This record gives sequence, C-alpha cells and structure tokens, in this order.
Amino acid sequence: MDLSNPVLQLCQQGMLAEAEGRPADARVLFEQAWASQADDYDACVAAHYLARHQDDVAQTLRWNQTALRHAVTVDDDRVAAFLPSLHVAVALAQESLGDTVAARGAFECASAHVGALPADGYGDQLRAAITAGLDRLG
Repeated sequence: MDLSNPVLQLCQQGMLAEAEGRPADARVLFEQAWASQADDYDACVAAHYLARHQDDVAQTLRWNQTALRHAVTVDDDRVAAFLPSLHVAVALAQESLGDTVAARGAFECASAHVGALPADGYGDQLRAAITAGLDRLG
C-alpha cells in the first residue's frame, strides 16, 4: 500500500476519526477521498469506505457495488485480498434488502477469492462470514 497516495491518506484519517468516535468527520474525509480519486484503485478504496457511512442499506449496496466495479478493473494485485471483502459487503447488503439469490451469488464470488486472503484474524473473519452466508442462504 502506497501511503504517499493522497486518497489512502484521507482514508487513513477517516479511519482514525471513525476510531475516535467522529463518524461525521470520517464521512467527510471519505467523501474527500472519493473526490480526489485518480484511478480505479483509488475509487475502489474510497467507495468502500463511503459505503460504511451510508444511512440506507440501498446506498450501502450502491457504494459497495461501485467499489467492486472499480476493483475488478485494477490491472494488478493491489486489490486481490480486497475482493473477498467487497463481495461479502455486497452480499450482506443484498441479503438485508431481501435479494437472497443475488446475495448467495456474491458470497460465492467471495468464496472464489479466498485464496488471496491473509492467514490472519482478518482472513479468518472473512472466511467465516463467507461460510456463514452460504450456510444461511442454502
């Protein structure tokens, strides 16, 4: 991760604001990141964080789908470990909106990318979310 990237810097500041209990400040920083995007990678990251700060599940889904659309156009490995998370986020929003067929498909897409996940707590959490989602949706 290129920490000199202005979009990533804004997202890091947003995550810090989020951790400090300042969600409104975080959202402003993520919106600034979105406005500052220079390529699909930047757009993917900024949209993913914006999705977390929506008041409506349909908007959360829209932003996560936007992040995913940009991620799949990135022509290198920077998003490989990010794809399972994006698919899970899309799946959870679709499931919340009652579209279980689409949600199952998104969980299946996430499952196809688990090989890119790290062997750590984050990877374990995502693998568990994928398994639980697939189990719930049959």
